Amino acid sequence: MKKLLLVSTAAVLISTGAFAQSTVVTTTGTGHAAAVQIEPQYRTRIKSYVTEHRVRPVTTKERIVVGAAVPSEVELEAVPADWGPSLTKYRYVYSGDRVMLVDPGSRTVVQEID
Repeated sequence: MKKLLLVSTAAVLISTGAFAQSTVVTTTGTGHAAAVQIEPQYRTRIKSYVTEHRVRPVTTKERIVVGAAVPSEVELEAVPADWGPSLTKYRYVYSGDRVMLVDPGSRTVVQEID
């Protein structure tokens, strides 16, 4: 069952690779995939927010990457409402000149915005 779930998830990720710039694919604890659209204007707002608010990047021993859990000692920041209504359920971490969207329940990185 786990192999089937992994293969299915991999197939979904591979098939959505062409849309990686505009789509976040996350999986819930039950293994169902859900897509969240990130419109280009919101990507621009996110990048501008980090610059304008001089958000300090966090430093960790391990590089923070999509699919990995953010260490518990790293504080997750609330996503501002002007980043788009579909993103307010996430938190974010700024690390290595990249904004990482994080599922607060699992602390898993679901999207990288560089």
